[in-house]
Amino acid sequence: MTTTPLTTTLAAAPQGVNGVALAVFVFFFLAVTVMGFLAARWRKAEQSANLDEWGLGGRSFGTWVTWFLLGGDLYTAYTFVAVPAAIYTAGAAGFFAVPYTILVYPLIFTFLPRLWSVSHRHGYVTTSDFVRGRFGSKGLSLAVALTGLLATMPYIALQLVGIQAVLDVLGVGGGADANWFVKDLPLLIAFAVLAAYTYSSGLRAPALIAFVKDGLIYLVIVVAIIYIPIKLGGFGEIFHAAKDTLAVHGPTGKPRGELASGPNAQWAYATLALGSALALFMYPHSITATLSSRSRNVIRRNTTILPLYSLMLGLLALLGFMAIKAGTDTRGNAQLAIPQLFEDMFPSWFAGVAFAAIGIGALVPAAIMSIAAANLFTRNVYKDFLKPDATPEQEHKVAKLVSLLVKVGALAFVLTMDKTVAINFQLLGGIWILQTMPALVGGLFTRWFHRWALLAGWAVGMVYGTLAAYGMASPTQKHFGGSNAQIPGIGEIGYIGLTAFVLNVVVTVVLTFVLKALKAPEGTDETSPGDYTADVGDAGVTADLPPATAGAPAGH
Repeated sequence: MTTTPLTTTLAAAPQGVNGVALAVFVFFFLAVTVMGFLAARWRKAEQSANLDEWGLGGRSFGTWVTWFLLGGDLYTAYTFVAVPAAIYTAGAAGFFAVPYTILVYPLIFTFLPRLWSVSHRHGYVTTSDFVRGRFGSKGLSLAVALTGLLATMPYIALQLVGIQAVLDVLGVGGGADANWFVKDLPLLIAFAVLAAYTYSSGLRAPALIAFVKDGLIYLVIVVAIIYIPIKLGGFGEIFHAAKDTLAVHGPTGKPRGELASGPNAQWAYATLALGSALALFMYPHSITATLSSRSRNVIRRNTTILPLYSLMLGLLALLGFMAIKAGTDTRGNAQLAIPQLFEDMFPSWFAGVAFAAIGIGALVPAAIMSIAAANLFTRNVYKDFLKPDATPEQEHKVAKLVSLLVKVGALAFVLTMDKTVAINFQLLGGIWILQTMPALVGGLFTRWFHRWALLAGWAVGMVYGTLAAYGMASPTQKHFGGSNAQIPGIGEIGYIGLTAFVLNVVVTVVLTFVLKALKAPEGTDETSPGDYTADVGDAGVTADLPPATAGAPAGH
């Protein structure tokens, strides 16, 4: 969920340090740091040196832990910053995030329980594990793994951008004239703490911290949606100001945005919402949180209660209109709209609570994303291609090291590149990750697709999506300026990722007919029909898992 920064010319004057807000922020940050390290002992199995324990929390989480973990995973600090910032910038177009998070849950209800069952039956840790087992293709598995890694890296970077936005508003970092080390020192400290407790505790750290993160976010949004409108004269005044401001023509000669989407925006809005819904649970971090649950029914229950977060997101989105009415000074960076609104509207102590919610909201998903990326590399690159005879202990060590390298890469990305570059790559990541859906979701329901056809369809979708996004310009950049382009054959403007996905499916289906007619080898399917509906207690579900998981108590 991203937005394009406003092209204003406001001076980026250094902010004074808000001592009270900073103290509250530091208090919560230290509290979750302690929790992160203590999480290493939470529900720890006797044999913990394996990927199931470190990377999936021992597959032991129940309904509420999974709910908080998935919520902490999907509704990130950047969501907190970017969704209202998109509405602050362009109005109604930013609301696409609300319907897409409603659409996604009926979709995942159909296939996530099947993925959980087959993964627990065979000990799969990643979606690439499943694809390799289902289609007997390491090449297709590698394509899915590399796509996941590429899509995850900028997502982690954007969590650090969210923390940076909070630190900028808090006034820490030495101001614009400070040298790079002083300016970025607070972010470096936050990164070091995140890296340390993720390395030590694995998935248990973000699972435990997610309780604090989600509790703070709900508290801040409930207070904000009541308190700020009272200070601004009510919702009528807020919507009136937003309508007038968004109608003002900018440098391009067009209005800045719309309070409600007009007819010309409907295809773009609908396709972006649908494509985003299809893509969300293709991301490795979403699957990592899903596979950490202890039973099939935990997943089914979560698909029915996770929409509560969509209610929160709808309320959060309205903060963008409030920032317009409040005349919030973003200093040329729309990502500062909500942190600055909190700074201006709330008493200092509660502004500190709000900043802590955003900051912790970055740490939880960043930890899960780095773990998911480490799981992918360890299982589907290191073990499949570099060291096939790797022991569980070696997998465990490699995953922990890779999780550090991933975070270092994300940090370097943020510190050395313009923030719009991170946003552009995250938009591109959504287009890319959607191209793994035919192999993953298709494979959960049928073996009809040919592995080579799936690989060819993936390649076509990746190439088309990348080139189409590269060709998109905006007022501030020549390439990767947006995620919507003209849909071939229809002529309407729509989401590039969904168009690429349709091309992917068409190529996959056509080539499957051709390859089957040519009797091309289809690979070996190591799964069986009963694997897709198995639950804990069914024969074989725990027996085939790694020793530490198979030996875990039923209530673990």
